Amino acid sequence: MDLVALIGFNVLGSIASLLLLSLGLGVIFGLMKIINLAHGEFLMLGAYATVLSANAGLNIWIAMLVVSPLFVGAVGLIVERGFIRFFYGRMIDTMLATWGLSLFLIGLTTTIFGNTVKGVSAPLGGFDIGRYHTSLYGAVTIAIALASVAAVWLGLRYTRFGLVVRATMQNPAMAAALGVSPPRVYMATFGIGAALTGLAGGVLAPISGVSPVMGGAYVAKAFITVIGGGGAIVTGTGLASVLFGFINQIAAFATTPVFGEVALLVAAIVMIRILPQGITGRFFRRGL
Repeated sequence: MDLVALIGFNVLGSIASLLLLSLGLGVIFGLMKIINLAHGEFLMLGAYATVLSANAGLNIWIAMLVVSPLFVGAVGLIVERGFIRFFYGRMIDTMLATWGLSLFLIGLTTTIFGNTVKGVSAPLGGFDIGRYHTSLYGAVTIAIALASVAAVWLGLRYTRFGLVVRATMQNPAMAAALGVSPPRVYMATFGIGAALTGLAGGVLAPISGVSPVMGGAYVAKAFITVIGGGGAIVTGTGLASVLFGFINQIAAFATTPVFGEVALLVAAIVMIRILPQGITGRFFRRGL
């Protein structure tokens, strides 16, 4: 029974990590239809912001929950205004542009910090699940993931800003006729998606090594989750995170972590073959 409880806790942690990784990408891709291949590098910038701030003496919770999302959100605003805004409606060009941005950020970070792994100690200690001992930080990750999803869902569903964002993405010409500035909405949406990605990087920094190339280990899983979720931004990303996170953790426990990653990819291929429009393309079509 103790082992079952430990596995269940680890499965929840895996789902929460995948949800955090994918939520920012879900906002940018789901609302704006932008394939941001620099998503992993935004995650990396958030992780570096946490590590550098914490090592400089700032409280690690402030570094993770405030500094990282604000810094990466500001980077997202600059990127959107700098060149993303010139590629709306041109998906291939956007992919190439963000791929170039990805390479630039990796090179710039490597030049500044070197190709070495940095890190910061995880806050809090551990607790016992029967005979087993595990980190309490996993529970924090789960709580932050749930809070992030709830904030995005409530913001898009019940706030005026969320209504304006959804209306602008569906019909920018009509929104402009009603006095809304679509460029400002695009900029704010991209910035929020980048900030959520920065938050994910900050939260994952204490449990993973931070290096200029760390984004490559996460970006594929994030895209798989968002695409597998389908058109509903929050509902789809959440359901896909639950499915893939469960499969990943169970397969990793039964065999090895490497096979867990393989099982996740195989599950994604099978699901997309069966449900080419994603989970919410077949179910929950009216979900957000």
